[in-house]
Amino acid sequence: MDFLSFLLVLLTAVAVSRAQVQQEPSAETSEGTGINITCSHPNIQSNDNIHWYRQLPGRGPAFIASAFKGSKEVPDPEGWLCVSADRRSSALWLARPRLGDAAVYYCAV
Repeated sequence: MDFLSFLLVLLTAVAVSRAQVQQEPSAETSEGTGINITCSHPNIQSNDNIHWYRQLPGRGPAFIASAFKGSKEVPDPEGWLCVSADRRSSALWLARPRLGDAAVYYCAV
């Protein structure tokens, strides 16, 4: 089966008051092929949640999910949000991305 290739654009870094997050600038996958989008937040405070958003072309950012630690199922886009035990990193796993999931993905604390 021939899958279209598409690009998921990621935010490289966001500074939010006392915390900073870092992401790879871009990631690419084929439609239907899972992808892991990672985020580093080494200076996270003890009471901060990790939030993920996506911004589709021509639209504002939309909330996907948030978590304190552990794993959480994400309904749209289908996948999982996983926060490491030390909470210094997180990953958004898109299980079966579609062409319509091509967007800018942001993590924030």
